[in-house]
Amino acid sequence: MKYINKILFITLAMLAMHSCSDLEPEFGDVIPESEYFANEAAFVSALGSAYTNLYGFMNHGQLFSLDVTSSDEAAITHKGPDWEDGGTWLRMHRHTFSDTEGVFGNVWNFCYGGISTCNRLIATFENAGGADSAAFISELKVLRAYYHLVILDVFGNAPILDTFDVPEGFKPTTVSRSELYAWVENEFTTNVPELPKENSSATYGRVNYYAGQAMMASLYLNAEVYTGTAQWDKCVAACDEVINANAFSLEGNYFANFAVDNAGSSENIWVIPYDGVNAGGFNLVQMTLHYESQQTFELVDQPWNGYCVLADFYNAYEEEDVRLTGGSRAYGVMLSGPQYSSSGVLLEDGADSWYPDNAFEGNERAIVFNPEINELAPGAYRDGGARLSKYEYEIGSVNSMSNDFAIFRYGEILLNKAEAMWRMNNGSGPALDMVNMIRSRAGLDGFAALTAEDFLAERGRELCFEAKRRPDLIRFGKWNDAWWEKGASEPFRSIMPIPADQISLNSNLVQNPGY
Repeated sequence: MKYINKILFITLAMLAMHSCSDLEPEFGDVIPESEYFANEAAFVSALGSAYTNLYGFMNHGQLFSLDVTSSDEAAITHKGPDWEDGGTWLRMHRHTFSDTEGVFGNVWNFCYGGISTCNRLIATFENAGGADSAAFISELKVLRAYYHLVILDVFGNAPILDTFDVPEGFKPTTVSRSELYAWVENEFTTNVPELPKENSSATYGRVNYYAGQAMMASLYLNAEVYTGTAQWDKCVAACDEVINANAFSLEGNYFANFAVDNAGSSENIWVIPYDGVNAGGFNLVQMTLHYESQQTFELVDQPWNGYCVLADFYNAYEEEDVRLTGGSRAYGVMLSGPQYSSSGVLLEDGADSWYPDNAFEGNERAIVFNPEINELAPGAYRDGGARLSKYEYEIGSVNSMSNDFAIFRYGEILLNKAEAMWRMNNGSGPALDMVNMIRSRAGLDGFAALTAEDFLAERGRELCFEAKRRPDLIRFGKWNDAWWEKGASEPFRSIMPIPADQISLNSNLVQNPGY
C-alpha cells in the first residue's frame, strides 16, 4: 500500500512541476477557482507542489552536502585536477567558509522556496474555504514550519515569512534566533494536533501527526543551543507521542530502512519518496562513488568520485558492527577495500599516476578504497577514503536513486528520547535500555552505562549520512574541536553565514556575527 501511494505521490509531484513550468497552453474550458476545490481529491492534487521542493534535499551542494562536508563524517577531497571547485569544499571541511559559498545560497533558496510555495497554497486554500480546507492548511503550516526549523538550525537569525500577500518590493527583516524558535514552536503546537494520526498509504511522504511530533522532538532536543534554555521534558513528550502510538517499530534488518525499495519500512516516519526516473534528486550514487565504480553497479552514468568518509569516523565502528559489515547485505554503510566489477574483475584506475600504498596483489593500479586518506588537498588519492554506501545502490541505476530518504525514522526517535532522559538524569535506566536496543540490532553488546562520548559516537554510527551529524556535534560541544585536516574553529561558526548575495538584495538582513 505504501508503494502504491509512492507512485501517487510522485504523480502529483510531476503534475505540480509541470504546472510550474514556463509553458502557457491555451485551455478551451477553465474551471473557476471557486468550483475547483469541490472535494478532498482536488486539495490533494494541488498539495503536490508543496512537496516537490523537497526533492532538492539530496542534490549535490544542498542541505545533505552542507551537513556531511562540514562535520566529521566526510569530506570532498581535492584529487589533483578534480574537485578543487574554487576551494569551497576544503573551506567547508576546515571551517574557514565565508558568506560567498554557494552551498549556503542553495540551502537558503531551498528553504525559502519551499516556504513561498506553502504560503501560496495556504492563501489559495483559505480563499477556497470549505470543510476540507482546514486540515490541508494545517499540513501546509507544519511543512512551512519545518523549512523555518532548518533555517533556525543552519542560519539562526533570519526572517519569518508567514504570508503570501506582501507588497511589491517587500524586503523581510531578520529576527533573532530565539524569536524564530518561538514562532516555529507556536506553529507546531497550534497545527500538529490538527494533523491525522494515521500511518498509511494515504499519508506516506506527507506531513502527518507523527511527522509533526518528530519535528517537535528535533526542535526541543536542540532548544538549549537555539535559545539557551533546555527543553528535555518537551522532547521526551514529543517522542512519546510517536512511540506510544505503536504505529512504528525498529526494523529487524537495519538496511531495510535504506534499500532501493524501502517504502514499506516500519521505521519510516516522514520520507522524501524519490524515484530515479520520475522524481529525481537523490544523487548520492554520483557524488561518492569512484569513476570506475560504474562497472561495479552497472551504472548508466559515470560517478563523480567526490565524497569520502573520514578515517576516524570509519574507525569509530566496532569490527562486528552489522552496520559496518553489512550483515546479509553485500556491503555496510561504507564501501572499503579492493573494488571489483559486477563480474568479479578487479577494478583498475587508468589515471597517469598510481598509488603504491594501494597496491593490491601486485597490481599497482588496483582501486582500493583505503579508509586512511593520504591528504585533503591537493594530491588526495583518487581511491582514497571509504565511500558512502548506507543507501543501497541499485544495479543499473541512473544518476538519481529511487530509495526513499527518511528525514525522520523511528530509530532516531528512540535515540532522541534516550538523550533527553539522559540529559536530565545521567543514570537513567530507560535511556540506557533504548540505546542498547539500537546496539542490539547492530549485533553489539549493550553499554553498561552512558557517557557523553559513547552517546555521541552511537548517534553517529546509527544516524550517519542522514544529515543529523552537524547539530549533534554542536549539541555535544564538539563542533569547534580539531579533527583530521581541520584545526579548532571559532565558536561563531556553529551558525552559518547569511548568503552574501541575499544581503546585497535585501538591506534588512543582518549578517551573523563573525562573518
